[in-house]
Amino acid sequence: MMEILKKIDDLLIGWGVSPSRADMLDQFIAFALILAVAFLADALCRKILLKVVAQLVKKTKATWDDIVFDRKVMVHLSRMVAPVIIYLFVPLAFVEVGSSAMDFIRRICLIYIIITFLSFVNSFLKAVYSVYSEKEQFRDRPLKGMLQTMQVILWLVGGIVVVGELIGRDPLSLLAGLGASAAILMLVFKDSIMGFVSGVQLSANDMLKVGDWIEMPKYGANGTVIEVTLNTVKVRNWDNTITTIPPYLLVSDSFQNWRGMRESGGRRVKRSINIDMTSVRFCTPEMLAKYRKIQLLKDYVEQTEEVIEKYNVENGIDNSILVNGRRQTNLGVFRAYLTAYLKSLPDVNQELTCMVRQLQPTDRGIPIELYFFCALKDWVPYEGVQADVFDHVLAIIPEFDLQVFQSPSGRDFQRVLPAASEEKGA
Repeated sequence: MMEILKKIDDLLIGWGVSPSRADMLDQFIAFALILAVAFLADALCRKILLKVVAQLVKKTKATWDDIVFDRKVMVHLSRMVAPVIIYLFVPLAFVEVGSSAMDFIRRICLIYIIITFLSFVNSFLKAVYSVYSEKEQFRDRPLKGMLQTMQVILWLVGGIVVVGELIGRDPLSLLAGLGASAAILMLVFKDSIMGFVSGVQLSANDMLKVGDWIEMPKYGANGTVIEVTLNTVKVRNWDNTITTIPPYLLVSDSFQNWRGMRESGGRRVKRSINIDMTSVRFCTPEMLAKYRKIQLLKDYVEQTEEVIEKYNVENGIDNSILVNGRRQTNLGVFRAYLTAYLKSLPDVNQELTCMVRQLQPTDRGIPIELYFFCALKDWVPYEGVQADVFDHVLAIIPEFDLQVFQSPSGRDFQRVLPAASEEKGA
């Protein structure tokens, strides 16, 4: 390099520059040449090398390399070429090692290299997140929260290193000095720290995944989890509104996760119909003959009648009074029909609990509850199956000489009042 500087001196002197001024200008000219070489290398990397590599990447079958280039990871890496060249060759231009200009330039280059390197690592982390978030086995993992955690750590450490270079102190000593201000840092990053810890707990205990249907009425959340980040859990409610909940609330408070229902064989239906108690009666021979014609009830009616007749004969029951012995009721036959009907439906999971039960009678009649699991778990098909079942139930109730209990409406009073007026006039 000394020979290059000497040639520059000779060239300047040949142009009529004084030797003293030539000694001062040769270092700046050499520095300008270094800058030219650095920016030329940067242009070659960006315009030629990156384009050639990008064309080669497109020809490969792998998808991860396409995402890396799409996220401009290599672009950030190429930006380090110019400052690295300047940092390495500046001492050759400024021969005096203790030159303040050289120290300043090298410090600026080093800071730029650190920031560019941090941008490269940040882009690389985003690319890795993009690759794994599209994989089926990782879609339900809180990858966004992990990415944000690593980004916070990356930029925090990088910021300390940059500050150390600016003030001329060892970054390790700055890190050691942060121990004294740990309380302030914990206060500043309280939500991030709590979010990170809560995210680890949610993931480790398999409490929450992206795509889960959760319900948290206290915070107005009832829908599908669409994103789990370091500071928030986003839930798309069924009315398409978005509810954001801090992750630590999902650990400290209770919430309902419907994932178990989706992973099981069915979605529960638990609904009842109130039967008017005054319509319940013993079955007459004519009613039993009618019920035998119902395909789902034929075997049940005949088998039950055999058991009842055998019992009454063995115990010498006087059948002239219905209270004596055992009798079938229209409500009991109706329950048997509903049980057989549910077991005949293809959309009802027969491996899970399926029953029709009678609940505690109230002033609104006798509740007959249908308890079964629908094999279709998505909302719209599930509601369709449930509606079809109860449409059928309401339609066949009169066939069993039963009546649905219903509170009086305005139309009922309109029918009753004229009749009462006629009786009063008579």
